[in-house]
Amino acid sequence: MTPRNLFDLILLAALWGGSFLFMRYAAPSFGAVALIWLRVAIAAACLLPLLWWRGQSGLLRQNMGAMLVVGLLNSAVPFVLIAWAVLSITSGLASILNAVTPIFTALIGALWLNERLSKSQMLGLLIGFVGVLLLAADKADFKAGGSGWAIVALLGATLCYGIVTHYTRHKLAGVPSLVTATGAQLAAAIVLLPLAYAFWPAVMPDVKAWLAVIGLGVGCTALAFALFFRLLAQVGASRAVTVTFLIPVFGVLWGSLFLGETVSASMLVGGAVIVLGTALATGVVRLPAVLA
Repeated sequence: MTPRNLFDLILLAALWGGSFLFMRYAAPSFGAVALIWLRVAIAAACLLPLLWWRGQSGLLRQNMGAMLVVGLLNSAVPFVLIAWAVLSITSGLASILNAVTPIFTALIGALWLNERLSKSQMLGLLIGFVGVLLLAADKADFKAGGSGWAIVALLGATLCYGIVTHYTRHKLAGVPSLVTATGAQLAAAIVLLPLAYAFWPAVMPDVKAWLAVIGLGVGCTALAFALFFRLLAQVGASRAVTVTFLIPVFGVLWGSLFLGETVSASMLVGGAVIVLGTALATGVVRLPAVLA
């Protein structure tokens, strides 16, 4: 990577790690559904002019059905699940659990598409799920006021991401990434609009909550997608995916600095185990040839 690529990678991780901070801050004021509708609507409003400027807006109409599926599984459903989950758990823990996404992606590829997994990848899946168990062991309380269902919701979000990764690769192959991202945000905004109206907060949130929403939509969604596309084009998917390992670092850091969240030993150990499993599952780290 060039220094510019490395800067983009770190900035992208900081932005996506910051999304958990903004959701944790704004979700109590807006509620999960209204917050996420604002997030995707703001992102779509930012990305659409760029799409028109590049002359690619016609591709949205040509792939409308697929865009709806991607909008549901890549934005609407997982974003709402995460926003609901951070009402009960810290943004740092949410960002760590989000790192399970590549593990679900590899598992779904093996089960759904019969993709062959190497020994390194299979070991990575096992290690990753052990990491989840370590994190959830003392937090998965399903009684009233517990965080068990929040953890399930977060894992459901990562499952959605894993499914939509393969769906996009097969149904939207050859479609520019900017078109897919813009279509996903636009479709999510349309689907969530009636729900956002129904669940709009009775009391108008304060200015700080609105600033958090704007940061979430503009910085953590629109700008972050633009950075990700540039990285994909310049360094390829195998290097761009390393952002997965940096997001929990920033998620924990922002939560600790700005929300005073406590970082426990179990979070650090579980997070490290998940990141190791993800590195093996994605092929970033491989077993020695004698063991593979």
